[in-house]
Parts: sequence; C-alpha cells; structure tokens
Amino acid sequence: MKFADFHVGQVIEAGPREVSQAEILQFAGAYDPQWFHTDAVAAAGGRFGGLIASGWHTCAIAMRLVADAALKDSESFASPGLAYVKWPSPVRPGDVLNLRATVLETRQSRQQPHLGILRWRWQLINSAGAEVLDLEATSLFDLAGSSVASIR
Repeated sequence: MKFADFHVGQVIEAGPREVSQAEILQFAGAYDPQWFHTDAVAAAGGRFGGLIASGWHTCAIAMRLVADAALKDSESFASPGLAYVKWPSPVRPGDVLNLRATVLETRQSRQQPHLGILRWRWQLINSAGAEVLDLEATSLFDLAGSSVASIR
C-alpha cells in the first residue's frame, strides 16, 4: 500500500498464521532462551501450564503480517518506535493468529514535507478470540517521489 492509501479508521486484516512448537523453540533458543519458552516439560509445571512463545516472537509475527498486508511496495522506510506494547494472553503451540491493524493517524510532517507519518494500532487475536498482542506503532514514509496533492 502507498501512504496515500491509508486513512483514519481504516482496518487492515491479515492472517491466519499458525504458530508451531518447533517455531516457538527455534525463536526462543535464538533470542529469548527462558525456560518457559524453551523447555516444554518444565513449562508444563509453570505458571502458564505449558510452553508459550516469547512476546518478541509474537511481535515478529505481527511485523511479518503487517509487512505482507500493508507495507509491501510502500514508501515505508523506518519506525521511530512504539507508544506501547502489551501481551494480554500468551501464544501457545498450535495457536492460529489473525492481525487487525487500525489506522489512528496519518499526516505529513510540517518540518519535512516529504515525510509521511502513520500511527496505527496492531492487534493479534488467536482463534479462541483472545488478544495476544496489542501495540501502537509509528511508521515513516518517504514521499519524495509522491504527489503531495494525493496525500490525505
């Protein structure tokens, strides 16, 4: 999508995306090797009653869904960060996740007219209807080659 295609209130959906135990173990082994992400036997006796995905893995899944559904072939080039990130429920092996991204704000920078700013909320929902990720992201778009008249 191009920056001009985004508008306040727009909802972009993507998925489904199934999460396997092997994927959870692989990600955690490489990036978040805490026992409740890497040891199914120990995790079974833990607070969550089983293996759960790293929250950072959950964010990476959301990023991939957003990239495929909305950022592919766009002018997006960076993000200055997140306003917040929450993991209300854990992601478990076999969970099927769907993304809902809601556009909160689109604007053109006053100081840098070639810069488009998109503020949006990303939510991942599992097949049971539980929210497993809620974050607010800001994405930056290089509008140097775009027609300013087409920007909302």
